Amino acid sequence: MSAPQAFRGERLGLPEQGVGSLATTGQRLGAFIVDALGSSLVAALFVQSSREQAAAAHLPGSWSLIPFALDYVVGALVAGRTLGMYLFGLRLVRVDRVAAVDPVRAVARTALLMLLLPAVIWDRDGRGIHDRLTDTAVVRG
Repeated sequence: MSAPQAFRGERLGLPEQGVGSLATTGQRLGAFIVDALGSSLVAALFVQSSREQAAAAHLPGSWSLIPFALDYVVGALVAGRTLGMYLFGLRLVRVDRVAAVDPVRAVARTALLMLLLPAVIWDRDGRGIHDRLTDTAVVRG
């Protein structure tokens, strides 16, 4: 049996605090909310309005998943962060080795995140299943 970890991220080789340390749940949730709202706003630009339909029919609904997925996949590949992560001072890294997040991981992580359930089940480091399965982590920096 291994010794208990002293802080979140220790077993991943991440620092306890500062740049490169695991982001808090609040920071990650804030970035997610910014990304979700931004995606909804982008999708709303493309929803056609008609006076004959109810107001609820004009909401972006599932269409917002398209800009959301693009934000996460393109953001991870190009900048290592989404718009929300940028605003909260976070970035996405691989924890299995020092390398950029590759396209397969970015797409798999985004698909799992869009299911939402994997994102709300955490391990002892506070990483969601979507991060654990793709060997990624959201860190400060």
